[in-house]
Amino acid sequence: MRNDPLLQPYQLKHLTLRNRIMTTAHEPAYPEDGMPKARYVAYHAERARAGVALAMTAGSASVSRDSPPVFNNILAWKDEVVPHIRALTDACHDHGCAVMIQLTHLGRRTGWNKGDWLPSLSSSKHREPAHRAFPKRAEDWDIDRIIRDFADATERMQAGGMDGIELQVYGHLLDQFWSPLTNDLDGPYGGRTLDTRMQLLFDVLRGIRARVGDGFILGIRYTADEVTEGGITATEGLEISRRLAACGMVDFLNVIRGRIHTDPAMTDVIPIQGMKSAPHLDFAGAVKAATGMPVFHAARIPDVATARHAVAAGLLDMVGMTRAHMADPHIVRKIIEGREEDIRPCVGATYCLDRIYQAGEALCIHNPATGREQTMPHVITPARNRKRVVVVGAGPAGLEAARVAAQRGHDVTVFEAQPDPGGQIRLTAQNPRRREMIGIIDWRMAQCAARDVVFRFNTFADADDVIAQKPDVVIIATGGLPNTELFESGHDQPLVISAWDMIAGDVKPATRVLIYDESGDHPGVMAAEVAANAGSSVEIMTPDRSIAPDIMAMNLVPYMRALQDKDVMFTVARRLLNVTRDGNRLKATIGTDYSDFTTSQSYDQIVVNYGTMPLDDLYFDLKPHSVNLGAVDYDALTTGRPQTLTHNTQGDFRLFRIGDAVSARNIHAAIYDALRLMKDI
Repeated sequence: MRNDPLLQPYQLKHLTLRNRIMTTAHEPAYPEDGMPKARYVAYHAERARAGVALAMTAGSASVSRDSPPVFNNILAWKDEVVPHIRALTDACHDHGCAVMIQLTHLGRRTGWNKGDWLPSLSSSKHREPAHRAFPKRAEDWDIDRIIRDFADATERMQAGGMDGIELQVYGHLLDQFWSPLTNDLDGPYGGRTLDTRMQLLFDVLRGIRARVGDGFILGIRYTADEVTEGGITATEGLEISRRLAACGMVDFLNVIRGRIHTDPAMTDVIPIQGMKSAPHLDFAGAVKAATGMPVFHAARIPDVATARHAVAAGLLDMVGMTRAHMADPHIVRKIIEGREEDIRPCVGATYCLDRIYQAGEALCIHNPATGREQTMPHVITPARNRKRVVVVGAGPAGLEAARVAAQRGHDVTVFEAQPDPGGQIRLTAQNPRRREMIGIIDWRMAQCAARDVVFRFNTFADADDVIAQKPDVVIIATGGLPNTELFESGHDQPLVISAWDMIAGDVKPATRVLIYDESGDHPGVMAAEVAANAGSSVEIMTPDRSIAPDIMAMNLVPYMRALQDKDVMFTVARRLLNVTRDGNRLKATIGTDYSDFTTSQSYDQIVVNYGTMPLDDLYFDLKPHSVNLGAVDYDALTTGRPQTLTHNTQGDFRLFRIGDAVSARNIHAAIYDALRLMKDI
């Protein structure tokens, strides 16, 4: 501990931070009515309790009424926020964690049809592609009002006990003013020179300092290089950084590189799996070297080794590990206790952010306790009575069930038909960009191995195999098999193959390939990428109005980049009705949900992505032998009570099925099934 760079304290003005690890500003979308209430507090308190030095709360708490909360942001422009901020800061302070908040005006990065239906506002007449609202160009009275709004909001945060604030100056209003790409105003705030473009920020800083004094900590999270022709260059960004350091009103710099106005641009700023780790770290170090200022930074720093290097090499003073702490809020505690191998890895799936940008709440793809701290445990408590638990299936659901049961102290045996664990995640990892997903499996296997879980691979278990174990509890996590039965034709389609067949390499791509994607998730576009890389002419067809709607924005970007220069056509609003032979080709009958129109096209190969059907034969074979006849008490499940239903007094064990063995869902749902059931077994 004495020598670990990450565990050294850091003095920021008057504030002593206990180590060098922070969570950077992010909006998990947990507020209620714009207020950070109990769920929000519990989320940050968990990370504070586990050792994080600084929690930068909120992703862009809104300072103005005409900056409506498109991501369910905290409404910092309301006086009623103060007691909620006080509860949040007290909860973090109680565990020795400093706490700040990010404030912003979203500018054009919002919509006029949110909140009070006021026009969005910007220094530009052009809309942001991601949010599509054409903004009003700011007038003098708008600027005066916004300067006051920032000062008012900062004063509220100070009254709520915050240790400081951070202004959001990338992609939002303040950055829209200082970027030449988004400032077409005339006059003192116009886009002609760097002086005029930065004028609003300096006026806001002066307004804040006049209100809260020089002692309150104030930082800037900003883009110092837009990496776009015509935008802020790295050279200009370093000059901006020097001006911020020289102004005497800023206490730290939190460096960003890039833009966030489109999904591809945002994915480069916040890289996902398959992209380079810490791609902007050296640039952040250049800002520190040029300014001598305290520098913070976060951009895909998912592991302790990279974070340690960032601090040891003098590139950063505080290192942000935000998505990593969504995967495992106890990173700091595990470092201190010498248990780095126990850290649940962030696999870069970015399920968390993608959900936010589709108006959902942030959830980790393989830690279902994140965001559910009030109901789900991050630390599993031992059971009072040791039980014999049999799990069938070693995919994500089965391994989570085995892990939790073992941590509860139960005797656990897992049957798996395949020679290796992983289920569908092994297919996912066939794509080189998504290999990190196997971390979901590897971590659970290590946790199970440390607790003596018995695995029986290459074993297609039947009812007798399970019953011979004399179990108290049986968990069926056998997953599903690809569904190739089109509802419209009413029967299985023997002439088509599944997306799994192509991803696994069991079937080679033909010359002209139709990928019919009715599920809208990863396997469809994964199969399309396999075929396109093999030189096939590919058509991706969906009955939906957009391609792959379930993949969500940031994860779709790498697929689209990979397919752009290939012979790939995207067809929306078309439904595959039937497939018949057409000589040595296949004839697809194609319709649409919007009319009676039908047409026919011929292909060499048709690939269907239509979800999975539960592999549930074993469940139904075991059901008559179970105490509960497979029934789940949903009230008990959702309120955290044990399962006690008894429908068969002659039964020998309790039987449950989870994950895709119930119905086709996703990885998060499968793991959540396992955790919330097994934590009370």
